[in-house]
Amino acid sequence: MREAILAAAEELFSTYGFNAVSVRDIAQAAGANPGSVTYHFKTKDGLLLEIYRRHCGPMNRRRSELLAAARRVRDVQDRLEAIVRAYVLPAFTSGSDLAGGGTRFTRLRAIMSAEGNEVVRKIIAQTFDDTSHAFIDAIHDSLPHIPRTDLVWRGHFLLGALYYTLVTPERVSRLSRGSAEGTDAGHAIEELVRATVAALQAPPLDPAISA
Repeated sequence: MREAILAAAEELFSTYGFNAVSVRDIAQAAGANPGSVTYHFKTKDGLLLEIYRRHCGPMNRRRSELLAAARRVRDVQDRLEAIVRAYVLPAFTSGSDLAGGGTRFTRLRAIMSAEGNEVVRKIIAQTFDDTSHAFIDAIHDSLPHIPRTDLVWRGHFLLGALYYTLVTPERVSRLSRGSAEGTDAGHAIEELVRATVAALQAPPLDPAISA
């Protein structure tokens, strides 16, 4: 029953957001009674925390494994592509939601961020900041002439693009008038990698412009 509740909550949160979903909604979707939810997780916040714990460990481990391999690539261009792919790929892993994150969990993260949920903000900072620093450092090692602050901004934009790609793939299909399929994960990954690497390599921002 615990697993059914977690699966139902994750599906509902990733579709409707945290605030719009009640404990009763979760229980009904899981085929349980509301008392079962509070028995296993105490509160709705506790349930959300457990969902993050289930995913964040595997996602961070997978990203770290891919990043370690990427840093060994000698050619700078190939290395940058490998680094970005190491960050993006686990978010698209859908064969097993617990082995690398899964698209549903990434949609949930995007929606939680949009809602401005303070509980989630703290979880994300505690769980992902170390990994994010590792990726930024790896990129900076490959592009030492670009200020690290600029790379932080560009990495921030990557995260936004990643979220949006996973949350609204139908927009790509619609705006391309059907010539592209937004749900094609392989194509989306390569487009994200190519666009991000180009952005990372852009000249540093002129300080006079940002002043």
